Amino acid sequence: MIQRTQHETMGFSSYTRDDFAVSPLMFYFEVTQACDLVCKHCRASAQECSHPAELTTAQSKALIDQIATFPRKPHLVLTGGDPLKRNDIFDLIRHAVAAGLQVALTPSATPLATREALEAAKEAGVGSLGISLDGVDAKTHDAFRGWEGSFDRTLRMLSDVRKLRLPVQINTTITRRNFHQIDDMATLLSTQGIAMWSVFFLIPVGRGIDEERIAPQQYEQVFERLWIQAGRQPYGIKTTEAPHYRRFVLQRKGDPLAGPAAGQHPSRNRRHRAPLGVRDGNGIMFVGHTGEIFPAGFLPVECGRFPQDSVVEAYQKHPTFLALRDPDRFLGDCGICEYRHVCGGSRSRAYSVSGDPLAAEPDCTYEPGQIPMAELGVK
Repeated sequence: MIQRTQHETMGFSSYTRDDFAVSPLMFYFEVTQACDLVCKHCRASAQECSHPAELTTAQSKALIDQIATFPRKPHLVLTGGDPLKRNDIFDLIRHAVAAGLQVALTPSATPLATREALEAAKEAGVGSLGISLDGVDAKTHDAFRGWEGSFDRTLRMLSDVRKLRLPVQINTTITRRNFHQIDDMATLLSTQGIAMWSVFFLIPVGRGIDEERIAPQQYEQVFERLWIQAGRQPYGIKTTEAPHYRRFVLQRKGDPLAGPAAGQHPSRNRRHRAPLGVRDGNGIMFVGHTGEIFPAGFLPVECGRFPQDSVVEAYQKHPTFLALRDPDRFLGDCGICEYRHVCGGSRSRAYSVSGDPLAAEPDCTYEPGQIPMAELGVK
């Protein structure tokens, strides 16, 4: 049994909204775009081999050293592609840990993800893993991942990490293929000893352009099921690229940081959750495999390039980051919504649909002005 939730391991308890202006909470480093899967939603349109201009070991270590100079050290997520495709991945993990960073890894469910590899990651210093599961059965998941056997491999990985006592976050991408499986997925995950279920709502970018995202009203249906399951399950539940779930929870007089059954399960204790308002460019930062600096992996608006540009300078001073941290500059309903400071909509989805990262969230049904600001009760 996992003794610490992933959010305890991440150290979210000490991060506040006051830190947003100077330090990201989560720093995503895409160490490679190489991956042996062909996922339908892949942001990176990953390929079998790494790019010749991929950051070298020395450059990657220099980036890690620079990340560690933020006023508040962010949590570092080594992602891809498949990070296990890099021969130096365990060396990079050790370097990051030595620099004082907490490190998470997101391996793909391929034959590279052996128990030995996961154990090596833990020994190198990885504190948590992110593993993807996109369906309650092999038919759904394998079709989504583009590889027959991926579902079984994922369950084997989960068995291995339970034995290794590594906290795990399950990442599930919601599309029209699987949104009706929420309850069944929640039940399946209740047997897997996970710390957190992150439900990701599709952004039409990369290979995801060809995948069908759900309709705005279907978001509300999924939110309802997540809200109910958050009160039943022994793990935390959060949304990714659907910050309007916070609005949904607040409308029900709940705590978006805790869930309807706060106190029953440690994983939903408020002090372990990220502060409200975290979104693309606001507590989030991403560096691509060749050094591109983005506000998020799904928001490909280049704000510099490492090593020529400083990631600290980009986060703190680049006009795009500054605009993304000011909800009063958002357009349409997002700019006048009473929930804009705790939600703000998905900036990535706004950009992918309209071409403007400050545009209104296209997949939100809420009409602003339904409640006085004084009644919101969130600072």
